[in-house]
Amino acid sequence: MALLSFERKYRIRGGTLLGGDLFDFWVGPFYVGFFGVTTAFFAALGTALIFLGASMGDTWNPWLISIDPPDVSYGLGFAPLAEGGLWQLITFCAIGAFGSWLLREVEISRKLGMGYHVPFAFGVAVFAYVTLVVIRPFLMGAWGYGFPYGIMSHLDWVSNVGYQYGNFHYNPAHMVAITFFFTTTLALAMHGGAVLSAVNPGKGQEVKAPEHENSFFRDTIGYSVGTLGIHRVGLFLALSAGVWSAICIVISGPLYEGSWITWWDWWQNIPIWAD
Repeated sequence: MALLSFERKYRIRGGTLLGGDLFDFWVGPFYVGFFGVTTAFFAALGTALIFLGASMGDTWNPWLISIDPPDVSYGLGFAPLAEGGLWQLITFCAIGAFGSWLLREVEISRKLGMGYHVPFAFGVAVFAYVTLVVIRPFLMGAWGYGFPYGIMSHLDWVSNVGYQYGNFHYNPAHMVAITFFFTTTLALAMHGGAVLSAVNPGKGQEVKAPEHENSFFRDTIGYSVGTLGIHRVGLFLALSAGVWSAICIVISGPLYEGSWITWWDWWQNIPIWAD
């Protein structure tokens, strides 16, 4: 079925979670929906607050603009706008925009009769963000433990937190997360390469079928997970990277305050090694 014909088939009322028919329409190729409106609202408000924060600072250099969280002395309370309150409002807008976008994806999936794998995957990314700016600061007792909104300041925060716990590379959950990140890129590159090499042959050659792709991996590594299986593997790897990245930071501070280097001393204390 041609794409335009299919769009006429599925672009009908229904499938909304909230708002009914109020915003149940498309603007060109974009579905609006109630949560599309709330996404635009929170995104616009958050962006305006970032510009407000920049105007209150001493630079318009996009590399140096930074919206900092409140000082830890404010705890979990509200801070004045110029002392971290803007960061709190921007964080609220960001969560509102991300959450609205996720629910908009759910509505589009319902209209198409699809599963909810895409909004679920997006939800894992949102969960990782919320872990950094809400869950971890809440567990540590102050919003000041969240990361600042800025390019260089964010990189500085990452570096400082890493060295604050000795060396973050020794964090076991960080090791798992990085392994999943690299494996995700490997799997995506191999999958993309296999598909392109099969369906984009040289001039005068026939397009190859999935059997060719499966045979390549059976001959290479002895096993092929299949056309559906590779997408399941890719989803698992990517979601695992996001989940373990959230775990690696949320255990640093709330659950463990020492150096991750010395954390591994437990290995040396196992009787077979200690003797």
